[in-house]
Amino acid sequence: MAALKISIIAFGIFLSCHTSLSHASNAQKTAFLPNYTATYSTLWKKGISLKVKGTQTLKKKSESLWVFTFSAKNFFASLYESSSFQVTEGQIIPQEYEYKSSVFGKKKTALLTFNWDKNIVRNDIKNKPWNLSIQPDTLDKLSVQLQIRQDLKNQKDILDYQIADGGRIKNWTFEQQGTEKVSTKIGDISAIKVMRTDNLHKGKQTFFWFAPKYDYLLVKLEHKEDKELYQLNIESLK
Repeated sequence: MAALKISIIAFGIFLSCHTSLSHASNAQKTAFLPNYTATYSTLWKKGISLKVKGTQTLKKKSESLWVFTFSAKNFFASLYESSSFQVTEGQIIPQEYEYKSSVFGKKKTALLTFNWDKNIVRNDIKNKPWNLSIQPDTLDKLSVQLQIRQDLKNQKDILDYQIADGGRIKNWTFEQQGTEKVSTKIGDISAIKVMRTDNLHKGKQTFFWFAPKYDYLLVKLEHKEDKELYQLNIESLK
């Protein structure tokens, strides 16, 4: 009887520990990315070459709201993107996306506002607003980068996303290509190479390198199409 009682107590302790470990594991999986600021060198070639320094920042503004931005500027061109969003169990829920660019004086702006009560996104492009129906888990084209990082962190194999962009919903798909060593200004980094696969038929090639050591931070990007080349390489992180 004593042996049976000890076995029952031991089994109870095992269940308690197993439950605690399971909860810890789930918490680790759903924990979102930390605040950071990263700077990048960017190179754009299309007839001429433009070199620009870019800054990417993720900041938690409140208990339920994050803001993710990317900005780059030189004498000839500038780019600013911003996505504000919430996170539920590892899934990004966009609230607003803003885009501003200027290349040789030619300007482009866009503002997307997500209304999840009605499952619509309001597009305001060239002061011509209109609404688009969206499905749960729809992302904007900036926050998708963070969602890929979060999904890689959680060891998801399928990288398939619905993106509100250009006045319609687009399906962006990605495929992991293995691990490579990337030489950067912050050292040699082991990174997971990811290829975008939904636009290959258009003659476009886009590769991303995400570093597990830094919460799957983007450390390198290459995009090629026709005679155009865009490259991004990390230079600093804090």
